[in-house]
Amino acid sequence: MKLVVRNIFIIAVMPLVLALLSACERTELCYNHYPQAAVTFDWEQEWERDYGTALPDHWNTGFYGFEYDFLRPGVPEWVNLVKYRDNAPDGEQYFSPVGDNVVLKEKGVRSFLFYNGDTEYIVLSDIASLPNARASATPRSRGSIAYLMERHPDTRSANPPDVLYSAFVESVPNVAVHEVWPLPVKMQPLVFTYVVRYEFEYGLQHVRLARGALAGMAESVYLRDGRTSDEAIIVLYDCEVTDYGCEARVRSFGVPGFPDEYYGRTGDADVQERPYTLNLEVLLTNGKTLEFNYDVAEQLKNQPRGGVINISGIRIEDEQNEPSSDSGGFDVDLSGWGEVDVDLPINSN
Repeated sequence: MKLVVRNIFIIAVMPLVLALLSACERTELCYNHYPQAAVTFDWEQEWERDYGTALPDHWNTGFYGFEYDFLRPGVPEWVNLVKYRDNAPDGEQYFSPVGDNVVLKEKGVRSFLFYNGDTEYIVLSDIASLPNARASATPRSRGSIAYLMERHPDTRSANPPDVLYSAFVESVPNVAVHEVWPLPVKMQPLVFTYVVRYEFEYGLQHVRLARGALAGMAESVYLRDGRTSDEAIIVLYDCEVTDYGCEARVRSFGVPGFPDEYYGRTGDADVQERPYTLNLEVLLTNGKTLEFNYDVAEQLKNQPRGGVINISGIRIEDEQNEPSSDSGGFDVDLSGWGEVDVDLPINSN
């Protein structure tokens, strides 16, 4: 009798099992029965945008000491996705740089904002307000930039920002149950590099250490469309003493108030309407410091987002490095050469 009942149960349940199996032809879709978007990332690894200089076409590896591609930013360790509904946050997800699937549980209009989160010298703010979500450089102070503060009043100084990518998908369509919608995402850079070259005509032998600053650069960049804020900062950085002078590779968001046409926006920005000042501060072997400042608005005219800034003809005369009577030129005190960095949380919403 028990055997008969068991056989009847198996016969009754079998059609239901077969129906479920036929409805879920792909085992991965049977896990949750929700529609999904299959995100795959394409990384645009550009360190500068071409607005007329055509650097790749006439790059001189022998002159610069490295190939053009050497400065291309790498692929980050991970990516953060913020999902929005009606411009309000509606969940987050983390990805490898390759991509992954996103479960779309609710129907309706959705937007996706992607950005890499493995940054240290960037502060994220207003993520909850999609149009205003932006990244800013972290503060850094230096007591020897009085001239820059005078020429650029009410401007804070900051570290060079980290490599940052972003992408925005304005509308993710409704997807049927068990459907996987392909979603290729182009991750575009929001931070660019300036190769800054200070070429010495004479006196390089007197230089022990060097550092610099670039005043007038954008304080922040908006993640949704890549445009830069109108506010400016002074980017502080260290320099390498080379056989021709001093060199730095300086990251920034670019010039302020600039629309990024690579995100589908177009517009012109008159770079020369704003002051742009390049600074060089050197510590001499006798312990004294010298400061040089240059107007670089003309050089940034066609280089609003990365490029090459070149200063030539710098001189340090021998008498400027004469040893002081109390030190005899030895045992230089470097205590006045350090900076004070202000630590901020990486993310601030």
